[in-house]
Amino acid sequence: MYRIHQQHLPFEGSSHRFVGAENGDVKVSVFLLSALPGRGPGPHRHPYDEVQIVREGRGLWTVNGEEFEAGAGDILVIKAGEVHGFRCIGDAPLVQVDVHLSPRFIQENLR
Repeated sequence: MYRIHQQHLPFEGSSHRFVGAENGDVKVSVFLLSALPGRGPGPHRHPYDEVQIVREGRGLWTVNGEEFEAGAGDILVIKAGEVHGFRCIGDAPLVQVDVHLSPRFIQENLR
């Protein structure tokens, strides 16, 4: 068993980052994201699947050129290699848990 509190995770941009390889050597990594209105990552992709669990707020996603909105309660499955990005829309922060099926984050930014 391995336990760590969110406040002890590295914080970059708008996310706490749990890197599985550095925390109990598990095979997943997690972004605990809280994006302010208008903020979010631009187009990028990963060589592994990603599951995004939207907890609060709303966002506008672009996945492989298709735009759609998602909000609290939605679970998005981004397949390996799919180009995706999103930004918070509305007045409240976009809060989500992004599970990367990899012990380390691997991200190719495309802009």
